[in-house]
Amino acid sequence: MTHILAIDQGTTSSRAILFDAGMKIVGMAQEEFPQHYPDSGWVEHDPEDLWQSTLRVCRAVLDKTGVPATGIAGIGITNQRETTLVWERETGRPIHNAIVWQDRRTAAFCRDWRERGEEETVTAKTGLIIDPYFSGTKLKWILDHVDGARERARKGELLFGTVDTWLIWNLTGGKVHATDATNACRTMLYDIHEGRWSSTICGMLDVPMEMLPELRDCADDFGTTDVLGGDIPILGVAGDQQAATLGQACFAPGMLKSTYGTGCFALLNTGETPVRSTHRLLTTVAYQLDGRPTYALEGSIFIAGAVVQWLRDGLGLIEQASETQGMAEASDPQQRVIMVPAFTGLGAPYWDPDCRGAVFGITRNTGPKEMARAALESVGYQTRDLLEAMRADWQGEGERATLRVDGGMSASDWTMQFLADITGAPVDRPEITETTALGVAWLAGMRAGVYPDMDGFAARWKLDRSFAPEMDEATREAGYAAWGRAVAATRSA
Repeated sequence: MTHILAIDQGTTSSRAILFDAGMKIVGMAQEEFPQHYPDSGWVEHDPEDLWQSTLRVCRAVLDKTGVPATGIAGIGITNQRETTLVWERETGRPIHNAIVWQDRRTAAFCRDWRERGEEETVTAKTGLIIDPYFSGTKLKWILDHVDGARERARKGELLFGTVDTWLIWNLTGGKVHATDATNACRTMLYDIHEGRWSSTICGMLDVPMEMLPELRDCADDFGTTDVLGGDIPILGVAGDQQAATLGQACFAPGMLKSTYGTGCFALLNTGETPVRSTHRLLTTVAYQLDGRPTYALEGSIFIAGAVVQWLRDGLGLIEQASETQGMAEASDPQQRVIMVPAFTGLGAPYWDPDCRGAVFGITRNTGPKEMARAALESVGYQTRDLLEAMRADWQGEGERATLRVDGGMSASDWTMQFLADITGAPVDRPEITETTALGVAWLAGMRAGVYPDMDGFAARWKLDRSFAPEMDEATREAGYAAWGRAVAATRSA
């Protein structure tokens, strides 16, 4: 029993990655599933798609590698965060589609809530701001709009969970209804200082606490599954961005990572003390081990890799995401096209759920190559927004801390070089860019006794390539100023 199975349930696909005793990937399976857009700004998933695609990829990776369930010491689960599900305790049947983290249907409620002066209370307890992004108002919406749901929840008939909880419930055959601290802290229902569900916030949202899952550490006992041909313990759970923080071995205060998937999420480790942001960042739990939380400042960008997906699926300009690097390299450098990809609003540090996307600087000569370049550059500009806010909030060491990157877009050398150029900071890409899966694999493997402790794990982190800033200061600041003007124009439109 020397292998660890990592489940990575994401926004557009489910993956299963099998690691050996040396923490090397020996097999992977992935499956995309449908996205549902029932109204403008609404995004949903069929809960059965989340579960069944996860089950299929787990079985597929075991079949491909020939590793039986008896050879797996534990399972780690990482997941898209904030996505909200409610199901029946007795049958396990969902009462509504999962409302995805990108969904903005509760924007009007959040605006009214802020105008009533409630944000100070919410932020003080949860470290979050009032925004449709988080699970709390999504859960309230389901309870408000599904007949009889709130009364059934009060009777204990309905259960709430983020995707990790939903998967644990199904993997254990309904025996375990639990989550970990990193997922709980993204619900807007969790007191990050007390380490428990907040009766105050639940009362404000009229959420019955009877439906909330049990709270556990990231490395903990989450039950046993027998759906893969034998009993396997579930030993590690972390939301995707916290899992990537672990996978990047960002264990020391001041260490910084940024993950480029559907969105982009930067986390700065602040140690045992939660830092209250004055620049519209989030205070969150980076990880919790042995009952002790480590905190982080987080900046969230809603659209990163999704802008490349839009070039492919929305505009038909590319067939594969990998084409964008060559197109950017071949684009006209004299054209300064700026794309603000606010398809579902803007995240940190703006938190403008009503903003929508725009493109500036188009001429008759603008073509697909320039659009591809603008799309990739938008990710760098948005990341700098986050880093500027972090530098203002965090009084730790260094004004230009090295940024450790991972996720699909980190494979693009052009994009990572632009990121280093526009932020003026070095960018390090590790040998293993599957850091999200690696993070929860380490949690499960450490608890199972297969993998080393924190220090031993950190010592194994290896650099693939470092990108140093090459852009001159004047060009960097002119580009960033143009981005700022574009964002301001988009928000005022």
